[in-house]
Amino acid sequence: MAAKQEPNSKVVADNRKARYNYEIGETFEAGLALTGTEVKSLRSGKATIAESYAHVDRSGEAWLVNANIPEYLAGNRFNHAPKRPRKLLLKSRELAKLAQAVEREGMTIVPLKLYFNAKGRAKLQIALGRGKKLHDKRETEKKRDWGREKGRLLRERG
Repeated sequence: MAAKQEPNSKVVADNRKARYNYEIGETFEAGLALTGTEVKSLRSGKATIAESYAHVDRSGEAWLVNANIPEYLAGNRFNHAPKRPRKLLLKSRELAKLAQAVEREGMTIVPLKLYFNAKGRAKLQIALGRGKKLHDKRETEKKRDWGREKGRLLRERG
């Protein structure tokens, strides 16, 4: 079972495909450098991070690419671009660890969840992931189906 989320945090977007497509390793919590209209749009809960990814550039900064935060309806001329790259706020040790894993081990930085923490700050849970092969995905699907079938059988027997 997954660990329970604290009641104070509100999940805005969840990348459900990530655990199916990637073998998830170490996870990190990153802050996001956002504009005012982006935060208001996130609070309405309409962001998507399904096709997004993160990378560490040569200057040592981490960026979230291709995440869609739609324009805020009441934002008029101060609105933001929906798919602009957003800076991730991480400690320098974490940045070095991510850059090293991507460079040497061929891993990918995958966003898992976008949420507001207890203090009301927008946070992004990212993880180092290694892409699964087709046979690994089939194996995951078999395990999930067997779990469902086992639950049904146990319920029928009482």
